[in-house]
Amino acid sequence: MTEIGVVMEPVPKCSADMASLIEEMGFDSILCPDTQNLSADPYGQLSLMANATSRIKMGTGVTHPVTREAAVTASAMATLQEESDGRAICGIGRGDSSAAHIGKRQATTEELRSSVLTIKNYFMGQAIDVGKMQSPIRWIDPEIIKPVPIDIACTGPKTIAMACDVADQVSFAVGSATERVEWAMNTAMERLEETGRSRDDLKIGAYINLICDPDEKKAISMARMLAGLVAHFTAMKQAPTEHLPDQLKPITEKLQTDYDMMNHSSEKGEHLDLIDDAFIDWFSIAGSPQKCIDRLGELIDLGLDHVYLLGGSPVAEPRDARLRAMVEQTEIFATEVLPSFK
Repeated sequence: MTEIGVVMEPVPKCSADMASLIEEMGFDSILCPDTQNLSADPYGQLSLMANATSRIKMGTGVTHPVTREAAVTASAMATLQEESDGRAICGIGRGDSSAAHIGKRQATTEELRSSVLTIKNYFMGQAIDVGKMQSPIRWIDPEIIKPVPIDIACTGPKTIAMACDVADQVSFAVGSATERVEWAMNTAMERLEETGRSRDDLKIGAYINLICDPDEKKAISMARMLAGLVAHFTAMKQAPTEHLPDQLKPITEKLQTDYDMMNHSSEKGEHLDLIDDAFIDWFSIAGSPQKCIDRLGELIDLGLDHVYLLGGSPVAEPRDARLRAMVEQTEIFATEVLPSFK
């Protein structure tokens, strides 16, 4: 059965209550972004969420190697794993807004690979060679704290291939168009065939931008920011574009130069003028419960083991009101759509 989770902004004095509600709705996981200039630090909120829930998995969606050394991530994740009684997920990627907002570039695919392997070694209680000394995390005992599954978020073919080599879980960030997820799945399966790694040894899923609302115009309007944000992931500097479909390639090439990073994850982004309703309808799932059932069902039928929903909120500010409104909006999906997949 496909697990379905929610990506949720970490908000102090609010996250724990919202996590409890999301668990009651029947979701399987909650991921919080790690982007220090745009939202609160996730780890403290995740620990509070762990104590407010009993079943749901939780973790980052995503952290990355640019602002956190591998040892720092490993220690923080092992802490969450112990606090949550084994429910942690280490969602990690190359980095984007958190690096850009402090004047740094995102990690390369090779840098991400190196970080992931180091984190995994720390989880196993191993010492890492850091030049003239060995660096163990002395308090992590894998016999007591089960290693946290590492879930790599990936968009391009090189990162997908790398993730298939070293991750416990792979999560595509390619939008919600069936042909885009199908392309990513085919890319992953080709890599597994090349290396001989068993499909049973790897969980494969996707971040899916989805707004469920009976009013389709409202849903599409709420999905605009998310469509621009996720399309931007294909538009990293020097990212290849030759594999992109006609609906996405011109927007990607424009976003490579014109993306408004200062308004990343904000409805104020100037780049959103590029995102029209037709593109949103193709690249996102936005509309009625039945439309969500049909479109999400197509994606799950491709063989996805898990889905992380990138939802929207009808409230922009303040942060706590935005989060509460997002969870309330998500309840439509939980009530009308989720039972079809459980």
